[in-house]
Amino acid sequence: MHHYQHVIESLTLVTGSAGVFDVVVNDEFIYSKAKTGRHAEPGEVLALFTEFLPSDTPRYERS
Repeated sequence: MHHYQHVIESLTLVTGSAGVFDVVVNDEFIYSKAKTGRHAEPGEVLALFTEFLPSDTPRYERS
């Protein structure tokens, strides 16, 4: 998520029960383990987050 640290105002991890794993951005679910029936693949949540952002959102690049 370091590519988008400049646009994330806050990030909160909320634990659930029974293996709940949901990712919500601005009150919109972008990933739900319950809906897919599986854990996210490596990089999948980041890709979904990237798709959620406006296409002109600049990426933060380390120097």
